[in-house]
Amino acid sequence: MRFLESIKQRARADLKTIVLPESFEPRNLQAAHTVLAEGLARIILIGDRKAIMEKASGLNLDGAEFIDPATYGRMGELAEKLAELRKSKGMTLDEATGLLRNDPLYLGVMLVKEGIADGMVSGAIHSTADVLRPSLQILKTVPGVKLVSSFFIMVVPNCEYGENGIFLFTDCGLVQNPTAEELAMIAQSAAISFKQLVKAEPVVALLSHSTLGSAKHADVDKVLEATRLVKEAAPNLKVDGEFQVDAAIVPSIGERKAPGNPVAGKANVLVFPDLDSGNIAYKLTERLAKAEAYGPVTQGITKPVNDLSRGCSADDIVGVVAITAVQAQG
Repeated sequence: MRFLESIKQRARADLKTIVLPESFEPRNLQAAHTVLAEGLARIILIGDRKAIMEKASGLNLDGAEFIDPATYGRMGELAEKLAELRKSKGMTLDEATGLLRNDPLYLGVMLVKEGIADGMVSGAIHSTADVLRPSLQILKTVPGVKLVSSFFIMVVPNCEYGENGIFLFTDCGLVQNPTAEELAMIAQSAAISFKQLVKAEPVVALLSHSTLGSAKHADVDKVLEATRLVKEAAPNLKVDGEFQVDAAIVPSIGERKAPGNPVAGKANVLVFPDLDSGNIAYKLTERLAKAEAYGPVTQGITKPVNDLSRGCSADDIVGVVAITAVQAQG
């Protein structure tokens, strides 16, 4: 079964509520129509229902819930809770009220915080920083995880490597130049994400231009230290590094370069040493191998909030909504 169809089936089996705060944006409205038609999630749209429906001409949004900041009955309660959360930063009740009335991303995250929604998808017309700022201020990170990172699920056609052509690439969208400690956290989060979404055992390779000491450089040392930290923190995880990517995913090359290594040639989770290499790799794989790329999906936040590419299509949003719903299940 194709990856996205399996995700959609799981989303339908345990329906979650996803808020789309960019409710006047045409791709989001088309995605909401499709999500509701396919029964993938319950949808909350933020704004005046009449004004949204005028934008959604020809689309069926009858199953959506509309939350208008100007009239929402729980706005006072949410503002009080936001002010309490941010009082150490000097936020007043009036400031919290204004923020929730005027910034749909903050209102969306508060809906998730209070369990009114199970997750949020945004970013079609907002920057990553705009999407993640309220998430980090309000939801915080998972206990024991100090870093929010991102990943793509890559589904490569006619590919015998990875998990039948399925890979997780990380980090491709957030952490510019992670330290060894941050790289280790990214690797551990990625293993959890892969197991949750793909339902297969993660085999994690930390990538480099070197394979197990074939080159000497400070950049290689960073990956080696990150690998040591992951093994120490998660001794039962199949993880190793540093690997060149061919040694990580191609069995014959893995056996030649690292004979007997349990990860070499078998990796399905690829941890890139910096944002440049991760971003370049996923886009090359998507374009040259004609792979399906699902993401960027965030990991490390206590509840799922996912950022879209501003170049996304309505179908991309549908896919991320389904993934967010499955994340909310777990």
